[in-house]
Amino acid sequence: MATTKVLVTPEQYLAMHFEREPEFVHGELVERSLPNFRHGNLQLEMGSRLRALQSSHQVFTGVEVRVRLAADLIRIPDIALWTELPEKMPTVPPLLVVEVSSPDDRLHDLLQRFEDFRAWGVQHMWLVEPELKKLYVYDRGSLTDVAQLELPEFDFAVTVSDLFG
Repeated sequence: MATTKVLVTPEQYLAMHFEREPEFVHGELVERSLPNFRHGNLQLEMGSRLRALQSSHQVFTGVEVRVRLAADLIRIPDIALWTELPEKMPTVPPLLVVEVSSPDDRLHDLLQRFEDFRAWGVQHMWLVEPELKKLYVYDRGSLTDVAQLELPEFDFAVTVSDLFG
């Protein structure tokens, strides 16, 4: 991911129009990796599974929604799930953030994103790794390889075989 080193204000960022929306990180525009088919397909699958929780729970799922973690920090998670209806650009942390890695994602950048989400108050952070067909949970600065991703409060789980057959 490339970072454009031109500093802009949050207001300038929000007024700009982009072909592929970058994130706004402390005055810098940070490009996001372009997804390939596998990434997009997994994002759709996970988003659909999480959205299905709406039939039995008060949850709200968004895909690639700008979220404002701080005045100078706007991220765009692949998938987010809230337990209360979020505002147009959410400023309240979701319960869950899911990232699906792309081939050109850098581990350092993914860990920084997760750490930003953790500091904001996100309780559950998941990484789906399509190339390796692995699932990870982010906690206390590291990623842990898991056989399934779980939201116990909703009796929800998705396994490696559910996503990768």
